[in-house]
Amino acid sequence: QDDCSEFRSQFEAGGRLSCTRENAPVRDASGKQHTNKCLMCAEKLKMEAQRGGGTVQRNKLPASERTNQVRCS
Repeated sequence: QDDCSEFRSQFEAGGRLSCTRENAPVRDASGKQHTNKCLMCAEKLKMEAQRGGGTVQRNKLPASERTNQVRCS
């Protein structure tokens, strides 16, 4: 089960997730406590993206579907 599924669509390509500062403590699978679920997911999604298995990588088109763009001046 993906505890962070509700935040995946909001995760930006630059590795950012905008979260509120509400105080609603939650623990991740390792037992680490976070201020709220959004902040926990922001950390989790950023780590996934850095490992190459996160949202950023999954949303990229396969090479066969990319088009080469040439800049005209």
